[in-house]
Amino acid sequence: MIFLYNILINIISFFLKIVAAFNDKIKLFVEGRREVFQYLKKNIGSSDKIIWFHTASLGEFEQGLPVIEDTKAQFPDHKILVTFFSPSGYEVKKNSKAAHYICYLPLDTKKNAKKFLETVNPKLAIFVKYEFWPNYLAQLKKRNINTLLISGIFRKEQIFFKPLGGFMRISLKTFNHFFVQDENSQKLLNDIGLKNVTVSGDTRFDRVTEILEKDNTLDFIENFKQNKLCFVAGSTWPEDESLIVNFINDYPHNDCKFIIAPHNIKPAHITDLKLSLNKKTLLFSQKKDSPLSDFDVFIVDTIGILTKIYSYADIAYVGGGMGSTGLHNTLEPAVYGVPVIIGKNYSTFKEARDLINLGGILSISSQEIFNKNLLELLKNSHLRHKLGDINQQYINKNKGAKIQIGYQIRKLL
Repeated sequence: MIFLYNILINIISFFLKIVAAFNDKIKLFVEGRREVFQYLKKNIGSSDKIIWFHTASLGEFEQGLPVIEDTKAQFPDHKILVTFFSPSGYEVKKNSKAAHYICYLPLDTKKNAKKFLETVNPKLAIFVKYEFWPNYLAQLKKRNINTLLISGIFRKEQIFFKPLGGFMRISLKTFNHFFVQDENSQKLLNDIGLKNVTVSGDTRFDRVTEILEKDNTLDFIENFKQNKLCFVAGSTWPEDESLIVNFINDYPHNDCKFIIAPHNIKPAHITDLKLSLNKKTLLFSQKKDSPLSDFDVFIVDTIGILTKIYSYADIAYVGGGMGSTGLHNTLEPAVYGVPVIIGKNYSTFKEARDLINLGGILSISSQEIFNKNLLELLKNSHLRHKLGDINQQYINKNKGAKIQIGYQIRKLL
């Protein structure tokens, strides 16, 4: 199977170069990898002691950030390298100060894996949540480089637990230790003979808890909100926005301000979104010299400030769950002690399942249910506080994963 896998990876590599001519994201994916080895050779010296973190995309980077920052502080004589698989992570975080070096991870060919590890020679490799690349893992094993998985989560549908998944199960044996989010993941690993597993939880709980300790003040949001209720919809997709726009257009009162932070901030989409609203609407990019308090809707056509904006929410909506793109991070608004509304597709997100069962998150599947839930939350302050308290208590109960992981890192370095 590993032979077939290597053939497939090389075929994919070939076709990606062709597709890159027609797709901007794939173009970034391909072109961003062309100079990775040149970048590494230029920046990493033979005497550097590297700790390598691999994250698939932006969400995994945020998930691993508490451990990255803690490791950087604990081992000042080491240097941190973060690699990304996806352009949506790299393009946003390529200039982050959390790591000394940030680049794409070359595709998982035997040649790339060998060359990458020869160049970097990490003292420790840490994979965040998933991304199990057989050739990289085989080379790590061959070189006796300690390897950890943090915030891992496994499902029985994955190839590791299928009859044809033997070559991937071999790859898992590379890891010195697995830090997983839940007991189900631990059991699945135990059932295939992997006992070096700790249920430490999700490092995102540590990440969002740290957000509370920062200055989240945004003067322009305060000027926009005034003393009214505020509904914040973050990381929305068209399926989410349709529900939200319909509600806003039909809402007859002026006691609530609405903030929408779309996932897609391309000008054409932002223009369409603004035109679909019949209330006074202002864009972030047009806020200069505007009387913010006069507007009903604020559209955030920029990135990097959503976590701060959530601090002004009385009610939050997290996008991605009405379609098939994947639910975004519900913990970011939940940590502020506010109720959260999401779409219907959330089954692969443990924290969403947990908080729906506890009652802090409300899942909606139609315009009618969305309207009913949001109207009830707007008029019932007791209900808002009750649901918000559930969310905050859940996060407080589940934080602390980075402490367990940090202890293991200190043992291995």
